[in-house]
Amino acid sequence: MDTLVRDPFRDVIPGFFGMTLEELLAVKHPTAWVEFERGERDGASFLRDFFADGRAFDHAAFEAAIQDAYEWLPGMEAMVATLAADGLPMHALSNYPDWYQWIEERLALGRFLDWGAVSCRTGVRKPDPEAYLGAARAIDLAPRDCLFVDDRESNVAAARAVGMDALRFEGAGPLREALVARGFDKLESVP
Repeated sequence: MDTLVRDPFRDVIPGFFGMTLEELLAVKHPTAWVEFERGERDGASFLRDFFADGRAFDHAAFEAAIQDAYEWLPGMEAMVATLAADGLPMHALSNYPDWYQWIEERLALGRFLDWGAVSCRTGVRKPDPEAYLGAARAIDLAPRDCLFVDDRESNVAAARAVGMDALRFEGAGPLREALVARGFDKLESVP
């Protein structure tokens, strides 16, 4: 999230409740989201316990607002399509619940990447070293043979700590430049 696809957490979710992000963080359940991301809760349990005080809200409307918010970040679909057409295997290593399936339904990222290392499937979240090591094992590569891209510096640092090359995502343009510098020449012509 926020590397290929817009993450609705910072604006859409608080906006749905008429709150700021800070207000939402102060009243949400302290562990439900992380448990949902690790696959320890199903969607119904997560929504039931979304707020620490158990307040009710329209679950269907909430889920629809989230689904409607998923969109490619500018420039990323073309970049990923170019890399996939060049035969580069790509994999999602994401802290996310089974809502990743909504992203797939809406944007069809599976055309370009494998969803195998999503935290709800692996039970491990970044920046835990096992998130990176388990993902590398699953694709039968040594960490040194992987390139990890993420929008959070803590996740990038953790990937580097296990031996992966890692880039902090700061937009399609800077990522394209960094990838071209690493030999992905076909990206030079991608806008």
